Amino acid sequence: MTGARAELEGFGGASILVSTMPTLPAESIYLDNAASMAMRPEAVSAMVPLLSQAGNPSSLHAAGRAARRHLEEARESIAADLGARPSEIVFTSGGTEADNLALAGIAAARRAIDPGRRRIVISAVEHHAVLDPAQAIAAAGDGCELVIIGVDDHGAVDVDALRAEVAAHAEEIAVVSVMWANNEIGTVQPIEEIASIGREYGIPVHSDAIAAAGHLAIDFTASGLAALSIAGHKFGGPQGVGALVLGRDVACAPLLRGGGHERDLRSGTQNVAGAVGMAAGLAVATANLDAEGRSVGWLRDRLLDHLLAVGAARVNGAREARLPGNAHVSFDGCEGDSLLMLLDAQRIGCSTGSACTAGVAQASHVLLAMGLPMTTARGSLRFSLSQTTTVDEIDRVGAVIGDVVERARAAGLVASGGRR
Repeated sequence: MTGARAELEGFGGASILVSTMPTLPAESIYLDNAASMAMRPEAVSAMVPLLSQAGNPSSLHAAGRAARRHLEEARESIAADLGARPSEIVFTSGGTEADNLALAGIAAARRAIDPGRRRIVISAVEHHAVLDPAQAIAAAGDGCELVIIGVDDHGAVDVDALRAEVAAHAEEIAVVSVMWANNEIGTVQPIEEIASIGREYGIPVHSDAIAAAGHLAIDFTASGLAALSIAGHKFGGPQGVGALVLGRDVACAPLLRGGGHERDLRSGTQNVAGAVGMAAGLAVATANLDAEGRSVGWLRDRLLDHLLAVGAARVNGAREARLPGNAHVSFDGCEGDSLLMLLDAQRIGCSTGSACTAGVAQASHVLLAMGLPMTTARGSLRFSLSQTTTVDEIDRVGAVIGDVVERARAAGLVASGGRR
């Protein structure tokens, strides 16, 4: 954007004039923390010294033993914060790998024992890190089936439908996977109830808790889950490291083979510095869970008031059982991409949904599963706050959102030839 006047190309090729919009101060506002949070200072301090230290945690010499000690201390810390045993923490390269290992690994192990375990059951609003491997397993041509359980208009899983599916096909189901909280709309699922259904029929239940860890209280043992996935960068740890929490009695086949690391489930030299940074970030997030949840939740509600004041807007997801930092809103007559670019021109960063599908020209499968019309689903934005978000930043968004929506709606009319 150069000069006093500038135009951004909106959806359908329409030009969006942004030069006359109110100008914000030079400081940018980052409200895409659900995609990736900034590292907490404690995580940086714990991680940085290890980046220059040699030592493979599998080596037997002093440097290797020191690296192993750091790794195991991180494992113990993460386990304590998640209500798990250290032996249940399997380090991975991130949340996507953890989800894939849970889905594919548990399904493969169960089928190896009983070939009749050919059904995989997931919810309709799962992240693509669960949805895509589940679809790939079903499409492999070896008899597996994918069953998708629907949700209500707030994105909450239909527990009665899940219970009926499990009861009717208990001998055929290999694994059930339902996310703890939705990464797009923030709806929190009744995980303990879902896990209890699996336990009743002897079926392992996995939960993608990547959006929830560090933001909601998690007790793996008390939940009754068989497996749970986390990712460091969602709660103030580094990118590129995650973990699968896997019960000791849960059979799981490895996706990566080699040196037999991580209970022979995830071969490859562990990212010691990353694991330590993730542990430090989770420890701080867990210690401040209630205070941060209250303050961030208050700011989220203030932001929602600003966004809904625009008119012809709706909040997506549950209002009560919701992640504290999630504000997901649809604006009638707008395209999400146009809104996103106009806000970015004002140095406000947010998203149209999951960062993993950014740039994909289609409506969110989560919103469509909730029953939203295609036009409404395409005009949606996700604002995600963190403990560093300020009242001033929220109010600065409120100062420009009306003009942003007005211009996005005008661009939509141009693109549609004036038809609505």
